[in-house]
Amino acid sequence: MILVPMKRRSFLLTGIAAAAGASLARAHNGKIHVAVENLTFSPADIEAKVGETVEWTNKDPFDHTATVNGGWEVTIPAGRKATHLVTAGDTVEYFCRFHPNMKGHIKVVS
Repeated sequence: MILVPMKRRSFLLTGIAAAAGASLARAHNGKIHVAVENLTFSPADIEAKVGETVEWTNKDPFDHTATVNGGWEVTIPAGRKATHLVTAGDTVEYFCRFHPNMKGHIKVVS
C-alpha cells in the first residue's frame, strides 16, 4: 500500500473528479455549451433533456456543421455560435459535414 500525504491526496482526488466530470457536458440554465476548436467538439459526448438547448461556439477560423445523417444540420460559422433545441428523438451521433473526422454524440435523458 502506498501512503499519500493528505494535501496531495486531496489534490489528486480533485483532479480525478474534474477529469471524470469533463467527459459529459451538463446543462446550465437549460443550455449545454460545446466548444468547437482545433477540429474537435468539446465535449464530444453530451447528455441533454428535451427542451434544453445545445450551443456550439466555433473558435476555429472556418465554418463547421453539426450534421445528423438523415436528420438535422446546424451550420456553425467561424467565430460564431449556433444552437439546436433538443427533442425526444435527439439521441444521435453527429459530425461536421466539412470535416467528417469531427464527431459528437447527444444522449437524451429524462
